[in-house]
Amino acid sequence: MREIGHFIAGNAGNAKRKAPVWHPSTGEQQAEVALGDAAVLEAAVAAALEAQPGWAATNPQRRARIMFRFRELVETNIDDLAHMLSSEHGKVIADAKGDIQRGLEVIEFACGIPHAQKGEYTPAAGPGIDVYSMRVPLGIGAGITPFNFPAMIPMWMFGMAIAAGNAFILKPSERDPSVPVRLAELFLEAGAPEGLLQVVHGDKEIVDAILDHPAIAAVSFVGSSDIAQQVYARGAAQGKRVQCMGGAKNHGIVLPDADLDQVVQDLLGAAYGSAGERCMALPVVVSVGEATAAA
Repeated sequence: MREIGHFIAGNAGNAKRKAPVWHPSTGEQQAEVALGDAAVLEAAVAAALEAQPGWAATNPQRRARIMFRFRELVETNIDDLAHMLSSEHGKVIADAKGDIQRGLEVIEFACGIPHAQKGEYTPAAGPGIDVYSMRVPLGIGAGITPFNFPAMIPMWMFGMAIAAGNAFILKPSERDPSVPVRLAELFLEAGAPEGLLQVVHGDKEIVDAILDHPAIAAVSFVGSSDIAQQVYARGAAQGKRVQCMGGAKNHGIVLPDADLDQVVQDLLGAAYGSAGERCMALPVVVSVGEATAAA
């Protein structure tokens, strides 16, 4: 049985708990993923604390070069990544490639970090007073990402955080954990210091450890609204910067002058594409006017 472990610098120890990873096409178990605890997180935090100061002191141009190299490696390996993603999530290959490509768009933006990190300067803000701002990294950020986009959402989070000078600990969904681990491997291959991007697997136990750890300054979460509220409350109570996005589903509004044949095609794609798991999916359709509703 294939085993999927944590991707951290140093020794994570033996996994006390494991969870099955299922094959979405056959329903058979294809792997086991380690479920981490506070000790695993502590090892990851220790490695991040060691790597982050030197990375923050690295000038943005050098950071950008590593982001460029990472982008190149992901594009080179996109076929393998898409098949890996599809084998655990169930998306068709074209959809899986789209998942990766949308993540790469943020990595491409992060390649412009030398410009994005420029501060501001205001002369004569008061008598004999000039005002300036500087953008400095927080230290360690963490991301808790969902099942439906195992490549895109992690890259959205760690790309900008790391480019800005932070270390990052990613806790992906334990249901499709292989692609986040592979992305971390490619980031290391791109030239990033060991310990800068790490992946820990687990359930509520390690999520709570992330939210409670004093060295983690900021947390980003994507998932259900109920869990988003819990993550926000617990993380904010510890003084962290917490960003939680939950319950992202759209409503479709069909107006009386709509081309109904086109509407049907668009609704089918929106509701059932990617197994209906896109945040932009349309689980609710609102018709305007009696003729539209009758059609």
